[in-house]
Amino acid sequence: MYRIGVDVGGTNTDCALLSLTQHDPTSTSRGVLRSTKTPTTPDITSGITTAISTILNESEIPHSQLLSINIGTTHFVNAVVEADSRRLSKVAVVRLCGPSTRHVPPFSDYPIHLRSIIDGGTWYLDGGLEIDGREIFPLDNDQIKTTVKEVREKGISKIALVGVFSPLDHDGIHEEKCKSLMLEIAEKEGWQLDVVCSREIGGLGLLERENATILNAAILDVARRTVRSFKRAMRKLDLKCPLYLTQNDGTLCGADEAAKLPIKTFASGPTNSMTGAAFLAGLDKPRVLDDSASANQVLVIDIGGTTTDICALLPSGFPRQAPNFVEVGGVRTAFSMPDVLSVGLGGGSLVNVGENGEVNVGPGSVGHYLTTKALVFGGNVMTSTDIVVAAGQEEIGDKKAVAKISNDVVKGARKSIKRILQKAVEDMKVSSAPVTVLLVGGGSIVYMDTLDGVADCIIPPHHDSANAVGAAIAKVAGEVDLIEILDGVDEAAIVETAGKAAIEAAIAKGADPWDVKIVEIEKFPLQYVSNKATRIKVKAIGRLLAPAGGSVNALPNGPEINGDHEAEDSEEGEKSPSTESSRTLTKPSLDIDVTTYQPDVRNGIWYISEADLEFICCGTGIMGTGGGGPSYLAYLVALDALRKGGMGSMRVISPKSLTDNGLVCFGSWYGAPSVSGERIPNGMEIPAAIDALNQILGVTDFQGLLADEIGGGNGLATFPQSVHYDRPTVDGDLMGRAYPSMEHGTPYVYGHPITPCVMADAKGNVSVVMQSESNARLEKMLRATCIELGLNTSIVGRPLPGSAIKEYVIPNTISQSWYLGRAINLARRTKTSFIDAIFDVMPGKLLFEGKVIDVRRDVSKGGYTVGRCLIAPLADDEAESKPSKYLLTMPTSSDEKHNLVIPFQNEYLSASLVPASHTPCSTCSDGFQQEGETIATVPDLISILGEDGEAIGSQELRYGLKVKVIGMPAHPLWTGDARGLKVGGPEYFGLGVEWKAVGGLEYKGVRSVLEEFGKA
Repeated sequence: MYRIGVDVGGTNTDCALLSLTQHDPTSTSRGVLRSTKTPTTPDITSGITTAISTILNESEIPHSQLLSINIGTTHFVNAVVEADSRRLSKVAVVRLCGPSTRHVPPFSDYPIHLRSIIDGGTWYLDGGLEIDGREIFPLDNDQIKTTVKEVREKGISKIALVGVFSPLDHDGIHEEKCKSLMLEIAEKEGWQLDVVCSREIGGLGLLERENATILNAAILDVARRTVRSFKRAMRKLDLKCPLYLTQNDGTLCGADEAAKLPIKTFASGPTNSMTGAAFLAGLDKPRVLDDSASANQVLVIDIGGTTTDICALLPSGFPRQAPNFVEVGGVRTAFSMPDVLSVGLGGGSLVNVGENGEVNVGPGSVGHYLTTKALVFGGNVMTSTDIVVAAGQEEIGDKKAVAKISNDVVKGARKSIKRILQKAVEDMKVSSAPVTVLLVGGGSIVYMDTLDGVADCIIPPHHDSANAVGAAIAKVAGEVDLIEILDGVDEAAIVETAGKAAIEAAIAKGADPWDVKIVEIEKFPLQYVSNKATRIKVKAIGRLLAPAGGSVNALPNGPEINGDHEAEDSEEGEKSPSTESSRTLTKPSLDIDVTTYQPDVRNGIWYISEADLEFICCGTGIMGTGGGGPSYLAYLVALDALRKGGMGSMRVISPKSLTDNGLVCFGSWYGAPSVSGERIPNGMEIPAAIDALNQILGVTDFQGLLADEIGGGNGLATFPQSVHYDRPTVDGDLMGRAYPSMEHGTPYVYGHPITPCVMADAKGNVSVVMQSESNARLEKMLRATCIELGLNTSIVGRPLPGSAIKEYVIPNTISQSWYLGRAINLARRTKTSFIDAIFDVMPGKLLFEGKVIDVRRDVSKGGYTVGRCLIAPLADDEAESKPSKYLLTMPTSSDEKHNLVIPFQNEYLSASLVPASHTPCSTCSDGFQQEGETIATVPDLISILGEDGEAIGSQELRYGLKVKVIGMPAHPLWTGDARGLKVGGPEYFGLGVEWKAVGGLEYKGVRSVLEEFGKA
């Protein structure tokens, strides 16, 4: 029995024939009998037909012996990336959310041109779930019927149906029920309607899942046409076996399913290469990591003509998936895609020799002109292929043509190639274990020298067709993603039940019951939840069950395009160009000159612009010191408020401008980040709490608003309220960073009351705490109420007079965030060090530069995410050639290399140097055992930044991230008084050390945007 795999790339279409009876791991070919490469055609179908015909004619196998055709294609994703209006449909978005989520409407972060093509309107209906499975509101059938009628009247036939927490709705009580009713209504009216449920597309994270669902709905028509074309090609070839398409995670879906969920095939190309390489090398079987014979981690290096793609293989034989969010065509999405690093090195890479003899390879390339422009092929351009021939590594073309290349150039080029590959390997390693490299791709000849840390390099047979082989051997997967309460229950039993559900899901999709195995189990504790609520993801895979017989799948449901089957094979017309195809409204800094930009400050008032908000958003992430919740959604909300209010509606004033008796109101978000990213607020929670509290206190007017904490999303929370109340935001906050509880506000540390305080939710529930025996007891009372209200509420403390604000506010922290964000944006634009750019404008130190090599997490009894990360220094060839002038002078006297340990309780608490040979202790949920030589602690700010300068939260830490750790001095309200240190310092968090100023730096105040740019 046989299977054919096809992978359609931008340049070539690869095809491979696999014998299912001959792919024993000990065989040289692994059962790959034939492989071929043919140019990809504009209609893609004729190219596939040619490739399959060639394979069948050469092999002469009976068609009846073919079990399946497995195809990977980029056709669907290209329609999105190119914002091609010929292939994209209008989509109506229906949210099942009750009163929630209106704060961030659909399409909020779409590129302008793509939104103009797809946006078909938005409807908000009752429905949706809380994180614990309770209904926000039950479905309203009358609302659904009215919505379907309105969608039809707009001439739209595609609906993206998005329910709050729908990935946890395993019984389908909302999205599935609503979809059934919508389709029933459409069928009665004789109307073709497509409804895509978000729970079938992605996991938690409403906006990102919704974005992916919209894209899926928009390409349904082109997916149907493409799948029909594939099937007609099979008919023409007289093939009666089933047709499958490969998915982003390396597994299969039936052709009809792919026509319904085409977005799951977007990244199948890179995935096919990775899984194909593993198979050809005999490493496709799940490995046991503690088995010394299979302890090496595996990296696939796929070298083409222009670029090299590198991806780590998991023990399951599947590629590691990208964390967090992935952008497709400029749209932020959250579906499974492989974590692939691309670098500018290939067989056609240019070799450049500088004036001083230094040799650099890439990133420029002659690409598909290699066979005419390279020296060995009679051209006049020196490429990496020429270096390979000159080094005597391969016999390609005319060897005499490279005889004049000096040994120094050859050595320099090989050194440059090795440096590029070495750095890429280090970036993609998933552990400290030795590396086995699987080398594939037509440009793999440039890999000439052994890399450090690479124990073995395998070049498998048919390596130049690994992508087609990957398609041929793809398996079937079943996945379960749920949230469970683990407090007081048998965790192992919960995971076992989830595993059985994943296996059953794989079998239901066509996997062989005797071959299905669990390959992946992930557990993510949720922040601010005291009952150990944990997100559990389990994945099972299995070989496709061989059918007893087979016939071509029936055409998917839907109208025939133009009523003519054959016409669908015709080449599409020329795409209309658009100058705004990739422009987005979420990055206004791209429309200004950052080097000369000045904020609008007049008469002591800072009028916030869209670019200002972008800078502030970046800065609040850094000020969050690992916590504070994500800034992205809060940024979108603030942008929307500013655009609706108009320029001048969002203002900032100095604390100095407050009158002593003028009241200042507060307003923040309170709950769990895992909930706020799913059950997005409706926007009235903070005003409802402010209004209720002011009514209780008899407050009829106030002078301004002030953020409780500048760190994370709460640093932006007062800006929309500034527009709503037409009152300015005060340049400052109550923490100067992020802290885990309300009692960490500086006025409260020094005796001012929090109570009465008010909590409100999207349903209109309002809770008031008039008085509490202590701030610590108040926090527990608020947390209990917040859990009952769904872990996403507003919180507003008692308004304070201007005299108290001027004495106890941490001043100019909005300015500080702005300077931080501008410095990072400026460094990106000018290609300079963002560390130097930051500390050129404010005090601080670069504490450490390295790579995360271990992360451990747990949930404390108070519901906080606690843990620690371990960071190792970079290798000499990875570190910047010129160290930053702001690098902290290490106190250690030994020449031994040291790692950095950072414990966290949502926020980063300290930074300590430990010998590289030292094994850090585990962190428990009830405290921290301080280790090594401490170089920074709370209340000083410790932030971890990625390679792009953006802050990395404690929830985002993972092995392999290259990071820079910075420290900034805290305000004297925290460090200059025992009361501040008791609540905000090491003692409060049980670190067992005394606070010492980071880098010996003294807090000297923060620059004020109002003062700097307000001068005539």
